[in-house]
Amino acid sequence: MATPDAAPAPAAGPKPLHGLPLVLVTIAVAFSTFMEVLDMTIVNVAVPHIAGSLGVSANEGTWAISSYALASAVMQPLTGWIAKRFGEVKTFCFSVGLFVVFSMLCGLATNMPMLVLFRLLQGAGSGPMVALSLSLLLSTYAKEKQGIALAMWAMTVVVAPIFGPILGGYLTDNFSWPWIFYINVPVGAAAGVITWAILRTRETTTVRAPIDSVGLVLLVVGVGSLQFMLDNGNDHDWFASPMILALGLIAAVALVFLVIWELTAKYPVVDLSLFGRRNFAVGVTALSLGMLAFFGINVVFPLWLQTTLGYTATWAGLATAPVGILAFLVSPIIGRNIQRLELRAVVTFAFIVFAFTSFWFAGFNSGASYASLVLPRFIMGIAIACFFIPLNQIFLSGLRPDQIAGASGLANFCRTLASSVSTAITVTLWQHRGEAHHASLTEYVNPAAPAATAYMQHLQGIGLHGKAQLSVIDQVVTREAFTLAVNDVFWGCAILFLALIPVLWLAKPPFGNAGGAAGH
Repeated sequence: MATPDAAPAPAAGPKPLHGLPLVLVTIAVAFSTFMEVLDMTIVNVAVPHIAGSLGVSANEGTWAISSYALASAVMQPLTGWIAKRFGEVKTFCFSVGLFVVFSMLCGLATNMPMLVLFRLLQGAGSGPMVALSLSLLLSTYAKEKQGIALAMWAMTVVVAPIFGPILGGYLTDNFSWPWIFYINVPVGAAAGVITWAILRTRETTTVRAPIDSVGLVLLVVGVGSLQFMLDNGNDHDWFASPMILALGLIAAVALVFLVIWELTAKYPVVDLSLFGRRNFAVGVTALSLGMLAFFGINVVFPLWLQTTLGYTATWAGLATAPVGILAFLVSPIIGRNIQRLELRAVVTFAFIVFAFTSFWFAGFNSGASYASLVLPRFIMGIAIACFFIPLNQIFLSGLRPDQIAGASGLANFCRTLASSVSTAITVTLWQHRGEAHHASLTEYVNPAAPAATAYMQHLQGIGLHGKAQLSVIDQVVTREAFTLAVNDVFWGCAILFLALIPVLWLAKPPFGNAGGAAGH
């Protein structure tokens, strides 16, 4: 008996690739994905250098990050429509080409408006790349090996943001900031040429549907306003700023009308009907909320290390990076055995490990050693492989091959948006909790407190008096306050991970092969 999630059997597509062509396509597509995701984070550590070189403030320098994220966020949900209109292979290769060209122009930019424009166009080019990379990989692998394709894709998506700050810091310190863009050129050019040479004869069927201009405008306005609000809200004190308030209202109105319009449009620019499928809705919800907690940890952890514990950008990156080791090693094992596993149990295990390591982090104080901080990061890596790969299999289960690009684009948009929301929430929460803890701890700095009196006597003994003594005490209080605040964030993330476990079990097996109809 057919389930509500069952789909018609897909039409037979091109035969799977084997041997050297499969290896080359996998490498080319994986490097394209790695490069695109890497560019989300590689610029972060270079902002001070870029701002100084182009003669702008550090706040203005962050536009190099915001403009890319904004354009990429707008283009991701459009991936399905563009791929159906022009073909997945052409769209992917054209996106890679745009990414390469505008990467070069970003490096050649001589002022901030030029860099922002080129980053905007680079982001627009990159938007479809990640979603289509997954679709192309799945179409080139045999059904029984698609778990490996998912594993390869997941490894690149997960590892790239971790190594972005390390690579960005190294290139900026040892060369100059334009090199964070120039490295994309040879990698992207090779990936685009290889992909086109092997896959151009395997182009997908195109559909000449009319442009949903109303949906397109609502999408650009709604997503653009929301992304801009999330990127800049913290710097402008959120809704105390008329600009942020206006952006929030515009985003809310545009997105509500977008949902209403797209659900009734004959040729929707974003296929929201996918959320009517149980496994897609559950999988994307778990992926997005799980990403919100996971990304929050990845944002505040290096920030705490640099601003509170005095780590350099390089050492903060090295403390963060071990999370990628087990993720890299375990992903192929999960991928190879994905048909034998109870995927909901695998993701449940991932959320338990995430929660356990988050609680572990919440117990650290400002005197924690580098080695003690690295260990939970290392253990957390096993959860990454058990989180991304099974959830992608769950939300893609039962979809026809021609739906994969649109579903992947929509899921990637939700994941990217969750990352932006996570950054906004966790950084704001950390700062506000830090201020609250600072006010609370200051109450204990008085002559009636034995510990405070002993510490002040110690400072007097080393020659610090008056303002110098108060300055040192304030630094200590600030350090402890923001350490307690980061512990609060870790507690919140751990609780969210545990709360997501029941949601997972709403998904309905069998999950089958990604991109194959469920319920055969």
